[in-house]
Amino acid sequence: MPGTDGNWFEILHKSGCRLTAPRRAVVEALVDSLHALTPVDVFDAARKDCPGLGLVSVYRTLEKLEELGLVQRVHLTRGCQGFVRAANGHQHLLICTNCGKAVLFEGDKLEPLFNIVSKNTGFQIDSHWLQVFGLCNACRSDS
Repeated sequence: MPGTDGNWFEILHKSGCRLTAPRRAVVEALVDSLHALTPVDVFDAARKDCPGLGLVSVYRTLEKLEELGLVQRVHLTRGCQGFVRAANGHQHLLICTNCGKAVLFEGDKLEPLFNIVSKNTGFQIDSHWLQVFGLCNACRSDS
């Protein structure tokens, strides 16, 4: 997940967004993170590169990045929303309940489960996004 992806800037530019210093700082904070970040986390990380950044700019940039499919909104166990880089293809998310580390994993073998859910509920399942919570290796070692 880490590493600046120049495509994000290209996608933003093609969508009509100006590539301002605040917007660049928000993108860098997200791209370089291995963790699910709340808007305030993004704000704190991005202000290191852009001291004049406002929280409203963070929210607007997050909304645009989500609209463009570059980030995904996730639910965090501490009762708020966070953002992670969007999955590539059919992937799901593991989130550490202690440190917020976010790891994507392949989820192709879940179809039998969704077929059972569909059969038992009568729902036609068109899509899904699975988040699994637990402790990462580092946090398990610390406890």
